[in-house]
Amino acid sequence: METQELLSKVRKLDIKARGLSKNVFAGQYHSAFKGRGMVFSEVREYQYGDDVRDIDWNVTARFHHPFVKVFEEERELTVILLVDVSGSQNFGLHGQLQKDITTEIAATIAFSAIENNDKIGVIFFSDKIEKVIPPKKGRKHILHIIRDMLDFQPSSSKTDVSVALESLSRLVKGRSTTFVLSDFYTHNNFEKALSISSKRHDLIAIQVYDKFQEQLPNVGLIKVVDAESGQESYLDTANRDVRAAHATAWKHKQEQLNSIFNKAKIDNVSVSTTDDYVTALTKLFKQRAK
Repeated sequence: METQELLSKVRKLDIKARGLSKNVFAGQYHSAFKGRGMVFSEVREYQYGDDVRDIDWNVTARFHHPFVKVFEEERELTVILLVDVSGSQNFGLHGQLQKDITTEIAATIAFSAIENNDKIGVIFFSDKIEKVIPPKKGRKHILHIIRDMLDFQPSSSKTDVSVALESLSRLVKGRSTTFVLSDFYTHNNFEKALSISSKRHDLIAIQVYDKFQEQLPNVGLIKVVDAESGQESYLDTANRDVRAAHATAWKHKQEQLNSIFNKAKIDNVSVSTTDDYVTALTKLFKQRAK
């Protein structure tokens, strides 16, 4: 991508994502993603209704009337975006590529994170770890992330979600809140890796896919190319049975994916390239805030 074109895209995405994080997700993100716990802040005089278990007996004895400990949320989180950059991310027949939607969602989450004083890092993966951007704070850091997401060229076109999940704890020390952004279109079983990783990290799965993957349009005979393997085949989309078989296979795949997420107790949401991802993220945040 030419430098001027890239800078223009970065600026547009900066304005859009920053606006969403401030005007739409400002409170929702904070409510949905809690800090690591409660830490002591100060003491104050006891007030009617305070929990007697919070009384600081040392201070109370010194001043001869009750004082209570005040705690506040230890807010700062380490947020990781685990981003699929495999060949399938360049798929899209409805005006936008999966990669475009993934980038917008990632940018919105990133700005929401720094609005709450959280650190944000990124791990790009295909069937291997392609690039790691260590967690930091600040708008300049977010712009670096956006630029890389728009212009990054992976060395592999294949996908292996398990490789990304297994590498997460090795690359990120301590607990993190990690968003896995992928279409999860992989032939590799990642259920075990997801289960193990979810015990150490707070995982959230965001599936981004093209509507074409869900339902074939009736446009006659078409050639399709697997973006990851390069394999070519032809589909007669005018054939009702072909379209029905495709829809059934997709439904079965989604049921399997939901089963994997449910077993590991992973919050998740699916977004197509024609969906409003703001609605999807709002639903996800509200679900977690309950």
